[in-house]
Amino acid sequence: MRLTWPLGRPRLRTLLLFSNLVILALPLSGLWALRLYESALVRQTESELRAQAAVLAGAWRATRGLRGDSLAEGLTPRALETARRRGLDLAHDPVLPLAPDPRPAPPPDPVAAEAGARLLPVLRDTQAVTLAALRLLDAAGTVVASTGNDTGLSLAGLEEVEAARAGQPMAVLRRREKIATDVPDGISRTAGLRVHLAMPVMDGERVEAVVLLSRTPATVRQTILNKLPEIAAMGLLLLLLGAALAVLASWLITRPLEAVVRAARQVAAGGRAPLPALPATALREAAELSDAIARMTQTLEGRASYVRGLAAHVSHEFKTPLAAMRGAAELLAEHGEAMSPAERARFAETIEQGVARLDRLVRGLLDLARADMAAAGGQAALRPLAEAAAARFPALRIAVTGDALAAIGPQAVATVLDSLLGNTLAHAGPGSAVTIGIASTGGTAVVLLADDGPGISPANAVRAFDPFFTTARGQGGTGLGLAIARSLLEGAGGGIALVAAARGAAFRVTLPAARPGPPS
Repeated sequence: MRLTWPLGRPRLRTLLLFSNLVILALPLSGLWALRLYESALVRQTESELRAQAAVLAGAWRATRGLRGDSLAEGLTPRALETARRRGLDLAHDPVLPLAPDPRPAPPPDPVAAEAGARLLPVLRDTQAVTLAALRLLDAAGTVVASTGNDTGLSLAGLEEVEAARAGQPMAVLRRREKIATDVPDGISRTAGLRVHLAMPVMDGERVEAVVLLSRTPATVRQTILNKLPEIAAMGLLLLLLGAALAVLASWLITRPLEAVVRAARQVAAGGRAPLPALPATALREAAELSDAIARMTQTLEGRASYVRGLAAHVSHEFKTPLAAMRGAAELLAEHGEAMSPAERARFAETIEQGVARLDRLVRGLLDLARADMAAAGGQAALRPLAEAAAARFPALRIAVTGDALAAIGPQAVATVLDSLLGNTLAHAGPGSAVTIGIASTGGTAVVLLADDGPGISPANAVRAFDPFFTTARGQGGTGLGLAIARSLLEGAGGGIALVAAARGAAFRVTLPAARPGPPS
């Protein structure tokens, strides 16, 4: 199944803007998914309840005249550490069910009831400010003072109360018994849970009383509503920042890319004008892409020029033998009966020579095409190939020195050597002395082939590697040998050039050196 864009291909700046908005939304969605802010509100409520419980526990101790001056002297070290710890977390702590209704209980301890009556005004004053539910319980779990209407009832059996009766402070989360409406500028009543905290009041090793507090934490919704202008301003700022970053990235990326696209279209349309320079703010990738297109343009233009020149040379080279053959054929057709046998044989030989030359040209063109398309690869030891080429040209006196391993196929090396030696035989003549020096230096294999013939004039040296250029046309030369050699060497990453010599002609062949390995 092929996927497509439902509304067409989007622009880069649209994707950048969308990406920035998603990145901005990820932290907020993470906070929402992990309920981090809700947990922070719960822990804040728990901390406030612990502080209130500690104050009420100290007030009870002062009312009862218990020994010790602080809560730290009334709790064990472990219980004190628990009392100070803020540990509730919505991601880990369970939310317990609704607390059951208080049960009827025997009359509370008279001493505890008296202390509770004295502290009841303190509870009511505290409740008016904190909006928390506050209760004081005797050691048996009976309510002796409360901001509600459950005084004289028992809360024994609740998990947090039982922990406090055992001398261990405890905070839990419970489901809220009733969800009402918001109280303006107050604690939210829409939350579905409450924080319950029980703290023991110790008399030595004995639990004297229990302070039980509960309160609904603020909700995220209420917090957002209270800070709505600030949050809206921050959201707008982040949105503008994301849009600005998208515009900046688009300006840095799309402008150079658009210039590159225009240049590519110009090349596709056959334009030859130089590519426009990219702005200085263009990214490296865009600059590299532009450079690649510029190099591709130069390569295509060079190839096109090469093809145009080759076509012109081919038409010229083919025109001469074709014209001679046509003229000879017309003469034979019109005056053949009146010609002597010698004249007919001479015109027939002209046609035969033209056919032979056309055959050599066609084969040379095929070899040139194969050389142009030859892929680099393989490796070859150059000395054995040079010695084998010397054996194929016994009319020349060839001396081979040195050796090297080159990254090129052996057949390509043999073709290059045959072209050079054939060129030497055609121009320097039989019996000429040829030296083939092979060396490897700096990761390059070098072959220097020099002869003691008449050499190449400066005017001809400029055109020596042009297709169809030859000064041995009378000997059947096609002018394709050196062009084929150059194409083969350039395909392997090497090259060939004429070098100055005291006598004769000298060619320098360079090839990438190869590491020793299995021959190809």
